[in-house]
This record gives sequence, C-alpha cells and structure tokens, in this order.
Amino acid sequence: MKKLLIINGPNLNLTGRRRPDIYGTETMDAIVGRVRDAVAGSAVVDHFQTNSEAAIIDRLHADGFGNVDGIILNAGAYTHTSLAIADAIEAITTPVVEVHMSRTAAREPIRRTSFIAPVCAGTIAGFGADSYRLAALALLG
Repeated sequence: MKKLLIINGPNLNLTGRRRPDIYGTETMDAIVGRVRDAVAGSAVVDHFQTNSEAAIIDRLHADGFGNVDGIILNAGAYTHTSLAIADAIEAITTPVVEVHMSRTAAREPIRRTSFIAPVCAGTIAGFGADSYRLAALALLG
C-alpha cells in the first residue's frame, strides 16, 4: 500500500476559523479525513502541521527519500518567501505536489509568486478543501 504525507505550514491549523470567506469552514482534521476516505484501500495518509519553516524542512528531509510515495505540501505564506523550503524540495527524491485552497494567482501580488512551484511535481490551487484530495489522486496516478 502506498503512503502519502500531507505537510501543512503556518496558520493552517486555524483552517475553518481563519478567513472562512477564503478558506472555508471545514477544519483541517475534516479535510485530511476526506483525503483518507478518498484513497482508502490505495494509500495511507499521514498529516503533519507546523508553523515553523525549519520543521517543514526537517520533515521533507526525513520523509523525502523514499519513506513516503508522495508529499502534499501547503507551505502557507512560506510558499511566497522560502528559498530554503524550495531547496529542500529540490534535494529530495519523493514527488511533492504544491497545494493551495485559494486561487493564489488571483490574490494579492505577493501571493502570486511561488518559490516552491518550480521544484514541485505540480500545483493544485483554487479548489478549496478539495485541492488536497485532487493532489492525493494525482500522486497516486
């Protein structure tokens, strides 16, 4: 059975409460549960959330060399600022799909540039909570 890892960055622990007009009202636990249901029988899904850039990098290093079959990464605001996370993604062998619930290309100018997109296998954005499920299905092929 395949193994997927969801890594969520800063403030995503507040999903369901923070900016429901943009991110919806569903909690991250519920979103991860829907991903698990969608891939049941094909993959197990682990979830890691942190507000720390260093912890994201450490987790990418720990699992990015074959410990999992794919990584779904919502780096939050670090998407637009972190060369260090981009370097970590580039260094690992496990495919990473960048995920955003909102359509970042239509948001504030700072959110339109992703430092991690060039080193990810793909990007899924703008489908709300369903972006995570779509990323999992893409990784499973």
